Amino acid sequence: MKPQPKKDFPWWLVATGALGLLAYGAVLTDEVQSQVLRTLLKGVQITVFVTLVGFALASLIGMGVALMSLSRSLVLRQIARFYTEILRGIPILVLLLYVAFVLAPGLVAGWNWLAGHLGVEPMRVRDFSLLWRAILALTFGYSAFIAEVFRAGILSVDEGQIEAAEALGLSRVQVFRLVVLPQAIRTILPPLGNDFVAMVKDSSLVSVLGVLDVTQLGKVTAAGNFRYFETYNVVALIYLTMTITLSLLLRRLEARLRDRP
Repeated sequence: MKPQPKKDFPWWLVATGALGLLAYGAVLTDEVQSQVLRTLLKGVQITVFVTLVGFALASLIGMGVALMSLSRSLVLRQIARFYTEILRGIPILVLLLYVAFVLAPGLVAGWNWLAGHLGVEPMRVRDFSLLWRAILALTFGYSAFIAEVFRAGILSVDEGQIEAAEALGLSRVQVFRLVVLPQAIRTILPPLGNDFVAMVKDSSLVSVLGVLDVTQLGKVTAAGNFRYFETYNVVALIYLTMTITLSLLLRRLEARLRDRP
């Protein structure tokens, strides 16, 4: 058996931790930067909320699209392919603007048409909050990429195991839940984790809609105090803290799954 290569000591992590401590020390001891940090921390909860809700919805839709792409029905397979190719071809920023200013008013108009027939009170476009428009855009955009991740993971499971499970009398749902998904998750998790970290970073794009996330609060703060260097240093530090922490946690989870029999 080929010996496993020796793991390198994570000097990069030591250097990153040391630089992070120095950076936070400089921020907390500087009056301007500490005030900026306190202001921007209010936007962290919006960034986290947008990411968690958007990613959860994108994963659900992505799994559904992946199952459609593997369906025996030609129509479902073509619909899934159309969905993924169209949405993967649109930049997230353009998708945000399209959903916010084209799709959302269209959905409101459709609801109002339906409400008129049902005798329900109509809805105004401004009642559809920009926060949920942003979440909807990220959901659609990432669901197309996540669908391909799920599809590749499902296809990685040996066909013989699926046939054996079906021969034992398991239904297709039971085969997927008990045989396919537990094995596919090992293949799915690394790229899925990468997409989650990417969504944390892309959530900064919601600032173009005026959503008060970390980036938008940074823009407002810098415009008010004219201390762009200090303000955007803190913005970058907050995002680096979130993304590096998430990456380390995901690597730990991947290692635990890989070591399991």
